[in-house]
Amino acid sequence: DEPVSDSHFATLQHAREWGFKIPPYIQQCHTIEEIMQFASHWEQQRHQLPFDIDGIVIKVDSFARQKILGFTAKSPRWAIAYKFKTERVTTRLLSIDYQVGRTGAITPVANLEPVQLGGTIVKRASLHNAEQMELLDIRLGDYVFVEKGGEIIPKVVGVDLTKRSDEVKPLVFITHCPECGTRLVKPEGEARHFCPNDEGCPPQIKGKLEHFVSRKAMDIAGAEATIDLLYNAGLVKTPADFYYLKKNQLTGLVRFGEKSADNLLTSIEQSKNNDLHRVIYAIGIRYVGETTARHLAGYFGSMDNLMKASREELLQVEEVGEKIADSIIEYFKNPAHREMIARMKEAGVNMQKLSSPSLQSEKLKGMTIVISGTFEKFSRDELKKLIEAHGGKNGSAVSSATSFLLAGKNIGPAKLEKAKKLGIKIISEDEFIHMIE
Repeated sequence: DEPVSDSHFATLQHAREWGFKIPPYIQQCHTIEEIMQFASHWEQQRHQLPFDIDGIVIKVDSFARQKILGFTAKSPRWAIAYKFKTERVTTRLLSIDYQVGRTGAITPVANLEPVQLGGTIVKRASLHNAEQMELLDIRLGDYVFVEKGGEIIPKVVGVDLTKRSDEVKPLVFITHCPECGTRLVKPEGEARHFCPNDEGCPPQIKGKLEHFVSRKAMDIAGAEATIDLLYNAGLVKTPADFYYLKKNQLTGLVRFGEKSADNLLTSIEQSKNNDLHRVIYAIGIRYVGETTARHLAGYFGSMDNLMKASREELLQVEEVGEKIADSIIEYFKNPAHREMIARMKEAGVNMQKLSSPSLQSEKLKGMTIVISGTFEKFSRDELKKLIEAHGGKNGSAVSSATSFLLAGKNIGPAKLEKAKKLGIKIISEDEFIHMIE
């Protein structure tokens, strides 16, 4: 059906007339000045609203232009969030704890004199890393400025030097892991310190297990709440161990009756049938999030192919740059990781990409196509879906492994030059449509 208007704003006004509940706070702006006036107005008036906000959203009004701009992997290119300046309070720094995350990252956390901020009492706030602590020149006993990042997470953003006592002394960041005692490392180019003992540091092990069973990963219901119990009992040390649990092991634990044991084992059994991208995300390769895991699964089709992929092959995958490619290669170099995956495979965990119900043909099977420029008939996102629907793979960069460069208007000069240099065939939108018809 034809839209009632090309204007997003006008469409919402029509929707209001039809009886839909459309907020009265939206406004159509025609200049940057009007946008900034709108933002300034609501930054001043936001506390008068019957709900909390931390900013506004600015959108391109034309649906046609929205379609041209398309989407990134995570958000539309035609909309952007404008965040208001956050509320700030002052309180005293009492002490600092050091937390160890599942990747081994060390996060210093400030313990504060309780203070009201954004509708809640704040007692703890992130200090991020050693560089940030040094930049702030923060010291125990200081009065610090605290804000909520995105109106949610408290963080220390400065020191009130006018209240500093002569007795406070500079802080020295810890040198060893507070949990396992291993000497910390600070990789080049990283802001944070890490504990390298990823196979022996309890918070890292438990963090990896919690990530593995989480809803967006293997979705093993009931396991998250029992990680401590299973780990402390010595039953689960790696993700593969979940698939070798026995009922009599579970019923011997505190708070574990027969029904709880049955429910957990049923959920573990069901998780064996998850699609490949969930497994890739679940095993916790550094820098590989949910979206990248989907691209890797779509491109390589099996865990075996991913494990033996070269750096050049990995760089062909959408959203995979050098940092992620190196991280993947490093992960699979570790014999313990390879053994864990072998044990999961032996237990019956699916390691193949399941067939996509949207596959229309295999006309592009074995082809890797890189898209560049803007197009008349389809958006870039629609073209990517068409490539996958006909069995092809989307490449992110032109290389010797590229089958075609699908070129639109305003094609990136670097991609065009490299395609010509490597002798890669360049095709138009119409040629591409003819290929899949």
